[in-house]
Amino acid sequence: QVQLVESGGGLVQPGGELRLSCVASGGNFPDYSMAWFRQTSGKEREFVAAIRGRSGGNRSYYQDSLKGRFVISRDNAKSTVNLQMNNLEIEDTAVYYCAASRTIILSNLRNDRGYGAWGQGTQVTVSS
Repeated sequence: QVQLVESGGGLVQPGGELRLSCVASGGNFPDYSMAWFRQTSGKEREFVAAIRGRSGGNRSYYQDSLKGRFVISRDNAKSTVNLQMNNLEIEDTAVYYCAASRTIILSNLRNDRGYGAWGQGTQVTVSS
């Protein structure tokens, strides 16, 4: 099973940017679909973005409301998936989780139950 470690969270002012990274180990990274979810206290985990593995052409998918501000990318040579977050809003405050699946199908990409591996999460706080 692949292991995931996130980094890059922190405190940023509204309008600022952050870049989250997730390093994977223990699996053949190019075969994995990777995703970012986020969660705030008392709420369910929310899909942010996903990028498919090589069988899916490395295509990326976004929560509609975040498209244009967030960009997901992967570096297969470094077994890393990144989430560039621009023009951050207070509502983006959450714990962000990296997830991986080697077998997830396209129709399940936005469903957290489709992912078998999760990182520990990294806190993103947007505040003035």
